[in-house]
Parts: sequence; C-alpha cells; structure tokens
Amino acid sequence: MVGAASGPAGPPGCSRSDRLESRQHRQFDGPSQGAEKGGPSTEAVGPNPTDRGKPGTKHHLITDRQGIPLVSLQTAANVNEGTVLLDAVDAIPPIKHPRGRPRRRPAKLHADKAYAGRARRDALRRRHITPRVARPGIESKTKLGRHRWVVERAFAWLHRNRRLLVRYERRDDLHAAFLHLGSALICWSFCSDDFC
Repeated sequence: MVGAASGPAGPPGCSRSDRLESRQHRQFDGPSQGAEKGGPSTEAVGPNPTDRGKPGTKHHLITDRQGIPLVSLQTAANVNEGTVLLDAVDAIPPIKHPRGRPRRRPAKLHADKAYAGRARRDALRRRHITPRVARPGIESKTKLGRHRWVVERAFAWLHRNRRLLVRYERRDDLHAAFLHLGSALICWSFCSDDFC
C-alpha cells in the first residue's frame, strides 16, 4: 500500500517551510568557497617538485631524542626546508627540568643536508645550539642516520593519520589543527606507555 502525498505541490519558485530562509541552499558560503576549483588555494600549498607539480603541503618537525614532537609546522611543498629552520627552533616551548629554570632551546640539533649552510649554522650558534648538520661533500650522511631515524619514525607515526598523509582541507588553519592534533596524539601515546 502506498501512502498518500502530504499535500499538493506548490507553484514553482515558492520557498519551502522547512528552510530557515527563503531560497536557502544546503551549502553555506564560507571561507572555503572562494578557493579555486581543483585543489586548495592557500599560502601553505605549493607545487610539489617531487610529484609532477601537484599542489601539496610539507610538514616540518622538531623532536627530542625519543621522537616526541616539540614543534610541528606546515609550509607549501615548494618551500626550501632551510628557510623554516630558525622559525621552528624559535617555536620550541620551554622544557621543565627537575632543577633550575626551564630550558628554552636544545643543546644541539641534528639535521640532514637540506639544512646545511653557514648562515644557518651561525644562527644556531648565536642561539647557543651546537649544529650537527651534515655538510655536502665534506661529511658522510651515514653518521647522521644514527640520529635522523628518530625524526623519520615520528613522521611515520604522524602520517598514520590519513588527514595528514593526504591533505583534504582547503583552509590552512584546519590542516594545522590536524597536524597539532596528530603531534598531541604521539605525545599522549608516550605518556600512556602503550605506544608501539
């Protein structure tokens, strides 16, 4: 048995009673509506040089020696990593110790060859940080691998989250929120002692 219609159809162009306003659409005009078709149009998105120029975002991490994230930043995929180094170091929050005042910066910093450069080394030394950056053509990258795997493992933990491995958000603040949330989940897993 088929139920009867609730009422006759009204004339075309009439507003429906179940809408908050007349002629209201299901999609709201928000900040993301102004983005270009085909992908995000934000400052933290740029052509990825390793993926045929597709728009992408690059994540930057500073961790402690266990792999706990201290700073997580995002930039466009075509931004040189070395330009973000000092911003990331300056963003490290104070770390409390049992005695004395909280330490603001680490004693030394291990980084790969992308962060090499005399100006960056001098800037780290002015901040009382010993740079451990492999210099191209002078130092072997095999020694640095003993320390770099900690950061690579943290990236693997971070990119377990699908929203960070593939960017779906058009707005930078939403993607940054997911990046900080992923870092917080890594920290929480270390605190709960059930991290694999």
